[in-house]
Parts: sequence; structure tokens; C-alpha cells
Amino acid sequence: MKNHQEDNEEKRLSLKISKKLDVNLDNLKNLLQDPNDLVIREFTVRGTNHQAAIVYMDGLVDSRLVHNDILKTMLVKQDTLPEESEALFNVLYEQVISATDIDVGYALADVSNAMLYGKTIFYLDGIDHVLLMDTAKWESRAVEEPSTETVVRGPKEGFIENIQTNTMLLRRYIRDPNLRFKSFKIGRRSKSMLSLAYIDDIIHPDLVKEVTRRLETIDMDAALESGYIEQWIEDSSLSPFPQTLNSERPDKAAKALLRGKFIILLDGTPFVLIAPVTVGYLMDAPEDYYERWMIGTLLRVLRYLASFLAIFLPGIYIALVSYHQGMIPTDLAFSIAGTRETVPFNAFIEAMAMGATMELLREAGARLPTMVGQTIGIVGGLVIGEAAVQAGIVSPIMVIVIALTAIASFAVPSYSVVISFRIIRFGLMIMAAFLGLFGLILGYVMINIHIVHLKSFGVPYTAPFTPTFWQDWKDLILRVPIPLLTKRPQHLQPLDDTSVDRRD
Repeated sequence: MKNHQEDNEEKRLSLKISKKLDVNLDNLKNLLQDPNDLVIREFTVRGTNHQAAIVYMDGLVDSRLVHNDILKTMLVKQDTLPEESEALFNVLYEQVISATDIDVGYALADVSNAMLYGKTIFYLDGIDHVLLMDTAKWESRAVEEPSTETVVRGPKEGFIENIQTNTMLLRRYIRDPNLRFKSFKIGRRSKSMLSLAYIDDIIHPDLVKEVTRRLETIDMDAALESGYIEQWIEDSSLSPFPQTLNSERPDKAAKALLRGKFIILLDGTPFVLIAPVTVGYLMDAPEDYYERWMIGTLLRVLRYLASFLAIFLPGIYIALVSYHQGMIPTDLAFSIAGTRETVPFNAFIEAMAMGATMELLREAGARLPTMVGQTIGIVGGLVIGEAAVQAGIVSPIMVIVIALTAIASFAVPSYSVVISFRIIRFGLMIMAAFLGLFGLILGYVMINIHIVHLKSFGVPYTAPFTPTFWQDWKDLILRVPIPLLTKRPQHLQPLDDTSVDRRD
């Protein structure tokens, strides 16, 4: 139940704008508790006897714009201004104030919301409504290279925390009048700006309706990062696999829009959400299209191989060493047995200990400053691995297995996908320890059953593998030459299925 304080706040917000200027200013001060960054400038409109005021939050507005386009124009004597209040208000609105984006507000709630978005409020004594003028401007970092997605070849600019700048970056890549940005306000207290971006004549309308419905159900205090949105709108919160991908790269987001996907941009974070996603899209990277088709295909094949190693390699080692020694070549079996002669633990305990150590080093490296983190990751891995072998705690072959697993995980393009693989890997290691290769096969079957039933905004997660769309296989594991990519992904059911890459 709502407490007494919340009831009082709702009553204050529902107050209508009074015709008395001093009453309006007092109501605003009481609502905000007269903070230090609240700026109120009272003045007399030059050439009349009417009192007026402009109000804004310092630090959220462009002070030069407020002075030149609003305040200065009303303090300079005009030729003829009407004395009647309503007529004066209309003249100032339509002819004097030169701000470009102006709305009219009628309640205290309109005023408070507008101010917190960087708008300047104009009050005129004797008028029971106000002007809400867009003067927003606050400090933000410049557009620079993405920090989490290294660019080998391609544009070296990434999204930033300002949603207007991010919108501009997308429009630079796609100068199409059908590019749509649908706006939402997310968070009861934060009221963060969120934009749903899509290309109207490409994306399937049902997809837009579904994501719009999910966004409208969001009810939380604040969405501080796009991860909040991702967890609210995803199909299955129990799945280890991500149903949306996040990215800092405008070129990757633009390519997704051209395929028939949608993008979610949230003010305050450089990470946009891309959906729907499929298993094949997890292995996709923008560089696949910037290099020639043979190189792009090789990179994808390597990523699929790396994904297999990152998930199954430790489990395969545990199963072979613990249960299926006969499947190991004789010379290799003797070599492994010799290195494990002084190790006091079985293969499972050994693998879990080294795997946990690697995860700790990875997490420590991510939390430390960049240069220190890289040093900790490299030196820590070498020192701990060598010391563990010398002490007889682990075998050298186990160090090699864990190192290969870590290297393979680095080849996967998306960080969120790597985390999913890490979770699955530990589960498969446990199954291999109890059931050997049968446990690994059982785990593999369970993973396939899960992803076959998983969907991302209604799109099957395993498409175009199953259900099969043969046309999409030209851009799946293999990446055929660009002139042959004449169709958009058919599993997304785009309205315009002819790709912009087509060359007649």
C-alpha cells in the first residue's frame, strides 16, 4: 500500500498551473525541496508590466541557448506587445522566443518531468499554462573506439552514453526515411529515455508489436543499463543462452537493422540491444563482411571450432582419462600417465581447480585497470600454472587443456555468449566425471533439446539450421561472396526480402 508521503507527492504532482506566478514558483520549490541547482530568473517582459520567470536545472541545459534564444529576446524592447495576458503569451510563443522545440504544459507534473530532461520552463503571470522549451545539454564523452569490441577492420567509432548521439550514429549509416525510432520512458523514478529502432519496410510487423508489448510492460524504479531491459523482455530467464546481443558498434547495429532485426537504445549506456538472435548469429562478426569471402568463411569456421573446444574440451579430457583410457593412443596414454603419477587428485578435481583458477584470473583482470589487468592475466596464469606443475598438484597436460579452453573462448565474438559457454562447460565437466563420454553425449543432447525449444521474440533459436531455410545457409557457417547475398535472412520473414547488397 502507498504510504502517506507518496500520497502527498501524487497530490502535489497533480496540481494545475496557477494564474499567479508566485504560487507556481512556491509549488515548484516545495516539490523539489528548493535544491541548489534549481535556477529561477524572474523579470518583467520589456515594454509591458507583466511579470514572468524562467526556471531550469543548472547543468542540464545549455546556458547560452537559454540566455540568447529565450531570456535576451524578452528583455529587449519589442515594437508592439499586447497588454492582455493571453495575447501576450501567444505572441511570445509564436513570434519572440526563438527556441526550436516548444511544448505547452498545464500541470506541475509536466513542469517537473520537463525540467529533469533539460527543458527550460517559462511562466507568465496571469496565465495558467507554461512553455516547455528544449534546451538540454550536458557533458558527455566523445565518440571513440569501442572498448569491449576490438575493431580489426572497420569503423573505429562506438556508441556513447548519449542516446541522441547514438541515434545520429545510426542515421549516418542508414539514410533511409523508413528508419524508425519509437520512444519510451522507462523507470518510475529514473524516467530514462529508450528508443526502439527498426526499418519499417523491412522488419516483420508482428515482431515490432511483440517487442513494443514487452517494453510497455516494464515496471521498475530505474533502468540504469540496457541489461535491465534485456532481462525484463527476454523469452526465457532460465536459459543460459542470451536471447539478445549487446554491442557498442554502430556498424554492427546498422547491419542488424538491414537484416530485419530491431535495436533497443537506452540513454545512459553505450550498449545497445540487438534482437532477435539465433545460434548462427552468435558466431557472426562485422569483419566477416569487410574481408573477402574466403577469409570471412575461415574466421567463422574457426569460431565454431573454438566454441566446441570452449564447451567440451575439459569434459572430453576428464572422460577419457577417468573412464576411456583405451580410446587414447598408446604413446599419449603413457605420457599422460607419467605426468599424472605424482598428482594426488583425480582428473575431475584437477580440472575444476584449474578451471576455477582461470575464471578468478579472468575476473580479476577485468576489474583491475587495463594495463594491470592484462599483466595479472598473463603473469598470473604462467606463474600459477608453472608453480602448480612443479608442486605436483596438477599435470602439465591439464595446464595445456585449460589454456586451450581459455584461448578458444576468446575467439567467440560476444562476451555474453562466452559467459554462457563457461556455465555450460562446468556442467559438462560434472557429467563427464560421473558418466564419462555417455555423460557428455547426454549433456549435448540436453543442450540441443533446450535450444530447439528456445525462441528469441518468436524466432526459433536454431534457425536456419532447424527449421531449415536453405537460402540463409549462404551466410551461416560459410559466407559466400557479397554479390551472391541477394536475400535477407528468410527466418526473420522480412517484408522486403531483397538484400541491399544485391548487385544487378
